[in-house]
Amino acid sequence: MTYRPDLAAYLARIGYAGPTPPTVDTLHALSHAHVSTIPFENADVLLDRGIDLDPAAVEAKLVGAGRGGYCFEHNSLLLQVLTALGFAARPISARVRVGRAREFTPARTHVFVRVDLDDGPWLCDVGVGAWSLTSAIRLQLDEPQPTPHEPRRIIAEGAWDGFARRSPDARLFHQVRLGDEWADVNEFTLEVMPEIDRVVGNWYTSTHPRSHFRDRLIVARATTTGRLTLVDRTLTRRTHDGATVVETLPSYDALLAALAREFGLTFPAGTRFGSPGLADLA
Repeated sequence: MTYRPDLAAYLARIGYAGPTPPTVDTLHALSHAHVSTIPFENADVLLDRGIDLDPAAVEAKLVGAGRGGYCFEHNSLLLQVLTALGFAARPISARVRVGRAREFTPARTHVFVRVDLDDGPWLCDVGVGAWSLTSAIRLQLDEPQPTPHEPRRIIAEGAWDGFARRSPDARLFHQVRLGDEWADVNEFTLEVMPEIDRVVGNWYTSTHPRSHFRDRLIVARATTTGRLTLVDRTLTRRTHDGATVVETLPSYDALLAALAREFGLTFPAGTRFGSPGLADLA
């Protein structure tokens, strides 16, 4: 039986009370509300709880329990919601390239969502951490596109015949503009990521000792003025103009308080995350 999410509960979770017809305006609104309210976080990976991608489990965690998650959870939930609202949506596989040179080939362990509308294809990604999209972006090449936060664009490498056919080495890059520079966010080929590939990618991401989700606590969400990011004990506030304020949290009590205050994530007193960067935090 096809799973159907509780749309009323999801919309209440993200604080959205607007219209929901399958239009680009709805895509923009849901993306913005989702990234602003449901945090990106990997706490369960560091607590060795495992990440269950069953749609009901994802909804129970991110919607019912008020938690966040990472790409396989966020974009799986968004995919279910968009499909239930009548959108033609599908999961697309990608390689995260934030901070990575083009010469390095990261694992294909990211998923985002393609949506096909009457005016063409659009991309949504509410699960790429500090660079999660706060609106949909059009699948078109080379044109900078505004979002409520940073400008974005998609560029191509290799030979493409439209978006239907490509040379074996051709790929696309989603980029973000930071100041005057463009930086890669992810690399993709528009290949659909079936459920089994998401299960395998999720297993690697949450359990492999060299997965960066195993060696640091990462929490992020969008704000009305910019972005809020926590990496281990470092809390960074970045505004739309690029200004940053960095706070180093002095203790586990301060860390747990910041998780609750800034991200709505409540953990019992005494919780300890298995991050090497937090090992000496009292």
